[in-house]
Amino acid sequence: MGPELRHLRYLTAVVEHGNFTRAAEELRISQPTLSQQIKQMERAVGAQLLDRSGRTVRPTDAGEVYVYFAKRVLRDMAAADRAVLDVADLSRGHFRLAVTPTFTVYLIGPLVDSFRSRHPGVTVDVREMTQDRVEASLLADELDLGIAFEGPYQAGISATELFTERLSLVVSTGGHEVRGDRPLPVHELADRQLALLSGDFATRGHIDAYLAAHRVEPRVAVEANSIPALTEIVRRSSLLATVLPDAIADDHPHLRPVPLDPPLPARTAVLLRRESAYESAAARAFTRLAHELVDERGYGRP
Repeated sequence: MGPELRHLRYLTAVVEHGNFTRAAEELRISQPTLSQQIKQMERAVGAQLLDRSGRTVRPTDAGEVYVYFAKRVLRDMAAADRAVLDVADLSRGHFRLAVTPTFTVYLIGPLVDSFRSRHPGVTVDVREMTQDRVEASLLADELDLGIAFEGPYQAGISATELFTERLSLVVSTGGHEVRGDRPLPVHELADRQLALLSGDFATRGHIDAYLAAHRVEPRVAVEANSIPALTEIVRRSSLLATVLPDAIADDHPHLRPVPLDPPLPARTAVLLRRESAYESAAARAFTRLAHELVDERGYGRP
C-alpha cells in the first residue's frame, strides 16, 4: 500500500523548510512523529527520499523526483476539492486573483466591486505581485486568474487579451505649463523634472526603453515604489510630471494626461490562467465581467 496524502504533505513540508522542526510546527505535529512518518514513507516507497546528513535536510535524487509528483498530486486534489465545492449559481465559492501593481490603482477596485455586487456569496482573495510571481502562482495552483501584460509567458500559461493600456505624461491640473491637448515632443522631456516609478515596476522599464529609444536623458527628481505616493507628489507640484497609464489620470480629479509625440508604445493587458486547469464558475463569471467592465469604462481593446 502506497503513501497517503498526508505523507505527501509531510514530505513536501520538510523539503520546503529544509528542516524537520519548522515543518512539524507548520503541520502541527511533533517532530518525532513527523520523522517516524517520513521513515515509514521511505520504507513504503523503497528508497531514501531525504538526505539528513547536512545542516539542512535536502531531497535525494529519488526524493527530487518523488516531491515533483507529490506536488502534482496535492495540487490536483486541491483542484478536485474546489470543483466539488464549486456551485454553478455562484451562491457561494472562493475566487483567487492576482494583479500586477499598476492595475491595483485603477482596475481592481471597480472589478471587485462589480463582481461582489453580482455575487455576494463568493469570497475574493486579491493579491498584488510581479508578473513572474503571478505566473509561478498560477502554475502552482495558488491562483485562479491573473491580470498582467502580454507575454512572453512561462510554459503552461495561457492568456486572453483584455484591453490596451496607453501611457502618457501626467501633470497636475494646476499651474503646469502644458497648453491644451497638443502632444508634447518627447525631446522636451529632457527639460522637465520627472517623478517616476522605481525600477521595481515593469512600467519603469517600459518608460526607460521609450526614452532611450528617443535619446532623451530624463531629469528624474523623485522615484517612488508606490503609485498612490507618486500621484500625490505630482498632484501637489507645479513642476513635477510623471508617466502613468491614462486611466489613472482619468480617475484622478487633480491629474491630467498629456500625450507625447511620438506616443509611448501601448501595452496589452491580459487575463492569465494555467492551461488545462479547472475553471470554476466564479472564474468564468469574473472573466465575463472583466470584459464587460473594460468596455463600459472605455479602455482600449486590443
